[in-house]
Amino acid sequence: MFVSTANGNSVPLNAIADPQLKSTPPEITRYGLRRTVTVVGYNEPGVLASDLNAEVQEKLKSIALPKGYRFSQGGEAEAASRSFSGLGPVVLLAIFGIFGVLVLEFGRFKETAVVAGVIPLGVLGGLIALFLTGNSLSFLALIGFVALVGIEIKNSILLVDFTTQLRKQGMGLREAIEKAGEVRFLPILLTSLTAIGGLMPLALSGSSLYSPLAWVIIGGLVSSTFLSRLVIPAMYLLVIRGEEAEAVEV
Repeated sequence: MFVSTANGNSVPLNAIADPQLKSTPPEITRYGLRRTVTVVGYNEPGVLASDLNAEVQEKLKSIALPKGYRFSQGGEAEAASRSFSGLGPVVLLAIFGIFGVLVLEFGRFKETAVVAGVIPLGVLGGLIALFLTGNSLSFLALIGFVALVGIEIKNSILLVDFTTQLRKQGMGLREAIEKAGEVRFLPILLTSLTAIGGLMPLALSGSSLYSPLAWVIIGGLVSSTFLSRLVIPAMYLLVIRGEEAEAVEV
């Protein structure tokens, strides 16, 4: 191998250098201007990626790296970290938006509080469904809780709004609550069953990504549909009865 000189002649490379063969990476990958080597692994069917990632992180802590080297998470763990970091403001905005719409619809905070009382019932069912199916509280599971709140609120509105309409027509408080529960329970039940039936294929698919979302909504709908039949009328009775008692005293 010859190298051209400034005057146009050529000299052998070994006359001006000491060439040696050394192994080098065929490709240099950079991430954030840093040289990066990516190690890819896949979890076995039935193993949660979050649990596997936690175990891998514990193993990596025992490895002593030279100065200037470090481990960093990628893939699903990195995506989940980025998603969770921006999820809080979105959830708060959704909650305030829902309460704002309810206040505009009913015009008072008391009915709004009764409607929102169904939210803990669904959250409880969603958490139980995740526990029973062995799924973790992933990013999409939290998205499922947000979607579940919207469905629950809609069912609760059907019950509370119809009760209020009956009272405006002159019906007594207890009678209106009982009548609304009888008339509106079947539409609420059918709506929930339809949603559950549509989500079952997704829940039974075994996808570590989308199954938690489906199970959260299914579990929340099951618990809120049946528990709201008892809790919402009781809350409405307590809130409005107190209001009527104050009106009588005045």
